[in-house]
Amino acid sequence: MGRHKKGHALPEPSVAQIGVLCILTWMIVLLFPGQLPASEITVLEIQDAISPATASFIAENIDKAAASSRLAVIIQLDTPGGLDTAMREIIQKEMNAPIPVIVYVFPPGGRAASAGAIITLAADIAAMAPGTNIGAAHPVGIGGGAGGEKGESSTMTEKVTNDAVAYVRSIARERGRNEQWAQDAVKKSISTPAHEALKLKVIDMVATDMNDLLKQLDGRTIKKSGRTFMLSTKGAKVVTEEMGLRYRLLAVISNPNIAYILMLIGLAGIFFELSSPGAILPGVIGGISLILAFFAFQTLPVNYAGIALIILAVILFIAEVKIQSFGLLTVGGLISLVLGSILLFRNQDIYMRVSLGVILPVTLLFAAFFVATLYLVVKVQRTSSVSGAQGIIGERAVVYSWGPEGKGKVFCHGEYWNARGPASLVPGDEVEVAELKGLELVVRPVPSGERTR
Repeated sequence: MGRHKKGHALPEPSVAQIGVLCILTWMIVLLFPGQLPASEITVLEIQDAISPATASFIAENIDKAAASSRLAVIIQLDTPGGLDTAMREIIQKEMNAPIPVIVYVFPPGGRAASAGAIITLAADIAAMAPGTNIGAAHPVGIGGGAGGEKGESSTMTEKVTNDAVAYVRSIARERGRNEQWAQDAVKKSISTPAHEALKLKVIDMVATDMNDLLKQLDGRTIKKSGRTFMLSTKGAKVVTEEMGLRYRLLAVISNPNIAYILMLIGLAGIFFELSSPGAILPGVIGGISLILAFFAFQTLPVNYAGIALIILAVILFIAEVKIQSFGLLTVGGLISLVLGSILLFRNQDIYMRVSLGVILPVTLLFAAFFVATLYLVVKVQRTSSVSGAQGIIGERAVVYSWGPEGKGKVFCHGEYWNARGPASLVPGDEVEVAELKGLELVVRPVPSGERTR
């Protein structure tokens, strides 16, 4: 009883049974939401200047999050600004991403300045932590190249500023944010704290921490690319993506101070290898450093007048050893090196320039290295040979045998040599080698007051 006979098929479920099963599943979803797999949100922490490394890292992880069906991407931002090209790459990825992108200015005391302000405005949802600020987005260091007329420089700066104003207003309009504030942030470099930015409709919310942010995001609707996204962030799993070795290396060498030091190490290493062929190690280190420096220069606003001044400094240091200038060439080299270091990067923002705290000690160390290296090389080249046949000239010898014709043998350097000199010499006399002719020494008597025996 109650058992199916062997070989009989099980009865097909009825429509009513299927309906009951669906209702039970729906009730489980409502009553026990925590039992279901939580949604995942990608968090990207950016706490540095906006650089090509930053842009590539953000773009790659937005694509990765979309491919993994993540709920959204949160960019946790604290930046003084950065390069315009990198900023625009990030903004394009934000606005065209297939999933929502939220920018959260954090931690308290952080900022979204310059490029960071525009990146925040471009987000689907912009949030800030208390104690943070946003703004100061005026473009700098683009139209002020060396050697241009004042009027031309002013016109170029005005063009760049107007372009930035139009760009930021279009972003603010697209995101429904305060266009006038966006314009003033570019033209007047205004900066606004978090709560005031919320009142001015520059951002969408102020959140104390990540948990508070997720709580406020829950239930929000985002319309993007013809689609509507309903954020359900309650209980969502936060997945923090960190920069890999490749991005960390690119970010490090893209630092102007590091790129500058790499270039000087490269120049010093190549110079040392050329002045002392066969050393190998300085040449290898110099070559690698120069390649890394040039790679970094591709991502930075390099002023080639600065590079030219640094190369001129190297030439002046070399000339100091060759020409008697009483230190004038060294002073000129130091001045050229300092000026080249200051002008090396066109951007006037402090985070995109070489720090004076790096320039001064590195300049002095670099100059000392060149002068010391050149001095040692010249000293070696000018030192007379102390080995081989030529090294015997000036050495003392003792007469072993001597004939009346002024010829005989002398003992020098542990060897017996044929020699010729004054006929008055006798065995046992101390002589000095004056000249070497073939395999015969020309000797002269050592005054009695200078003899060592």
